Amino acid sequence: MEETIVRQIGRDDATRLAALISTAELQKSLRRPRSLFSFAMNFVTASLTFIALAPLFSVVYMLVVRGVHALSLAVFTSLPPDANEAGGGFGNAIAGTLVMVAIAASMSVPFGILAAVYLAEVGPETKLAKFVRFSAKILSGFPSVLAGVVAYGAVVLLTGGFSAWAGGVALSLLMLPTVILTAEDAIRMVHPRIREAAIGMGATTTQTICRILLPTAMPGILTGVMLAVARAAGETAPLLFTALFSNYWPFSRGASQLSGPTASLAVLIYNFSGSPFDNLKDMAWAASLVLVVLVLAINLIGQSLSRRRVG
Repeated sequence: MEETIVRQIGRDDATRLAALISTAELQKSLRRPRSLFSFAMNFVTASLTFIALAPLFSVVYMLVVRGVHALSLAVFTSLPPDANEAGGGFGNAIAGTLVMVAIAASMSVPFGILAAVYLAEVGPETKLAKFVRFSAKILSGFPSVLAGVVAYGAVVLLTGGFSAWAGGVALSLLMLPTVILTAEDAIRMVHPRIREAAIGMGATTTQTICRILLPTAMPGILTGVMLAVARAAGETAPLLFTALFSNYWPFSRGASQLSGPTASLAVLIYNFSGSPFDNLKDMAWAASLVLVVLVLAINLIGQSLSRRRVG
């Protein structure tokens, strides 16, 4: 490389260029006001970043220290203990959370993907598409407690009781806008030449969407689904109005108990953290750690799918 530069510009010019580069490197010395200012700003920015992250690190530290202390195999396989009772766990809350998130995903994901297909391909500039897109953006900032109130009026009052189904409906309202907006973006990111090639080969619009666009955009769609699931798993307020809480398993002796009050990790943490009994507070810390690890794992899966899409 150096020999090529020397042949192109001559040895004297190459020597002067090397001297200029060396001088430029020396000019990065902190004795220069500009370099000193740049170093100071970088130091201030890094310091403020660490200060901003300090509350997060303190919460994670407390979760690990107090949560690990109460963790054991029994907490995943046992029912919640009574006050001042040794042992116990929150296996029913983990099962209830997974069941309600699965119900919410089964309702929000199909509707969200179909809506995204309409917004991105079928009628992207129609009045209906603009209204749906605007509504999805508004719903993405919808307070979660209002989703619980809506599900309470639409399901709990109609069926006459709290249930996992009502909790799933409330969580699906929170997941739906995330699925719609991310799926629309993923479909729009498919290169137009892929779409044109499919149409040029004689594929119909339905075949192009089902066999070309959706499989190509699937990593981006799954990323949005994972983010929506992570948000739904940590919600508490909507479940207080819909699923409430139960000290029993959602499935007992082969029979489903989903039509009655159902436990969830978020509500268990809310109930036990305000208890005056130490064993219940320890359960709340352990459940908090499990919930954080669960949400973190789902987010990591979503980020992995996103990087795969970019690659």
